[in-house]
Amino acid sequence: MFSEAFGDIGAALKRRRVWVALASEDIGEGFRRSTLGPIWLLINFLLFLGILIVIMGRFAEVPNYPAFVASGLMVWLYISEILGEGCGIFTREEGFIKGTVLPLSVYVLRQTMRSVIRGGYMLAGAALVLLLTGAIPTTTWLTSLAGIVVLVLTAPPVIILLGILGVVFPDIQFFMGNIIRIGFFVTPIFWSKPSEFGMRALLYHWNPFTYYIDIVRTPIIFDAVPLDSWAMVGLMSAGLWIAAILALGYYRRRIVFMI
Repeated sequence: MFSEAFGDIGAALKRRRVWVALASEDIGEGFRRSTLGPIWLLINFLLFLGILIVIMGRFAEVPNYPAFVASGLMVWLYISEILGEGCGIFTREEGFIKGTVLPLSVYVLRQTMRSVIRGGYMLAGAALVLLLTGAIPTTTWLTSLAGIVVLVLTAPPVIILLGILGVVFPDIQFFMGNIIRIGFFVTPIFWSKPSEFGMRALLYHWNPFTYYIDIVRTPIIFDAVPLDSWAMVGLMSAGLWIAAILALGYYRRRIVFMI
């Protein structure tokens, strides 16, 4: 299984021009008749962010609340796209999978690259908010960049696992839709870590998305490196990669007969 999985991933990495081109085409096709093109991704992010700041700002308990929400929302929208699109990755690519000999990981990396491109516009929006609010960069911010890299590297195993689940159990897409909707409210995107133990504290500590947001946001807002969050993220990401490699190795030759 390991040789099957690593062989598929390695073959896909050698075809990087294929999945980069396909991902870029996907983004362009989505805005083909638009005047502003992908700039709408930036505009939509800023509008959504502005509404959250206006509505929730009066409950703010953290410094530089606009930057706090911008960094959290940027990470959450990236995660939610990975979760939402990952469930149907192999069923959407049925024609390619049955008609070509491309490695399955090409489709995984295509989705990853598409989300990274979209995330780049949101990152630009968050950077604009940091600039307008007078946030002063420090060397600690470099760990936020490392956190963004970890988010990108964790996307492929998540897509692999969800894509296989989407073939084996098609209803996973409906379940994941509910997870994304509920997750927006129970994840600390626009609310901060509670000071007292209670339901919000449980939601904060037992929510895996919390830690991925924390490694990006805490260095920017509080000028500190959240070592506990980094430890949790390391364990979760490593576990996801191990599970994804095993699943890819087992299902790689079976997927074509299951979709």
